[in-house]
Amino acid sequence: MRIEHEAEGETRTLAGDVDVADTFLSRARGLMFRRSIPDDYAMLFTFDAAKSRDLHMVFVPFDLDALWLVDGEVRAKKRLRAWRGHGAATADTIIELPAGAADGVEVGDAVRTVE
Repeated sequence: MRIEHEAEGETRTLAGDVDVADTFLSRARGLMFRRSIPDDYAMLFTFDAAKSRDLHMVFVPFDLDALWLVDGEVRAKKRLRAWRGHGAATADTIIELPAGAADGVEVGDAVRTVE
């Protein structure tokens, strides 16, 4: 599975190494307690419906880029700082990427998972 970003008729891969957090435990743990993640990595949080979803960076010792999506459209984007970052927005999908991986992604762009 990979994460692709599409804008202005061009497609690029944001991550080729994707973990899916689709259970209560995997969502609660997220990236906590990891020392680092590879440059080509993403954690994908999937939900049944769009509603306000928040992220925290407690016990995450590196910066992240976070994307909040509804039906594959970016609704919010935020750089979350190590240990103390926090973000919230409406989403049915959240993607966490290494800091800088979402550079060029803008609200309104399409982001999708490809098997």
